[in-house]
Amino acid sequence: MDDHLISKKELLERYSISYGALYRWKRMGLIPEEWFLKRSAVTGQETFFPADLICQRIELIQSQKDVLSLEELAQKLKNPPHQQATLLIHSVFGERRFSLNEIHSVILDFGNGTTVDLTELIKTQLKERN
Repeated sequence: MDDHLISKKELLERYSISYGALYRWKRMGLIPEEWFLKRSAVTGQETFFPADLICQRIELIQSQKDVLSLEELAQKLKNPPHQQATLLIHSVFGERRFSLNEIHSVILDFGNGTTVDLTELIKTQLKERN
């Protein structure tokens, strides 16, 4: 199995959440539909998730549940504040937004030993817009 995926069973156990909570969060828009990946397994079809994305999201939900209602958190995730610059990445796993103060560097890796550091380009663009 792909090292970058986590099974639904493992996710539920790791974070001590119920099946019902996971699917309620999905219906509310806290977890994007496209993160629910159906894959064949020895026991039949199972659901897997992109591990980095889903683990970060579950940790966010759990850390914010005493601060915001789930509805408020869902709204924030759907409409993130645009007052500061963000790096937006679209992938097969959905959309991911990073505040620039969270980013240390942006490196494009071509997989053949060649990389391009995009960090300075981003910083230059940001300075020109301020």
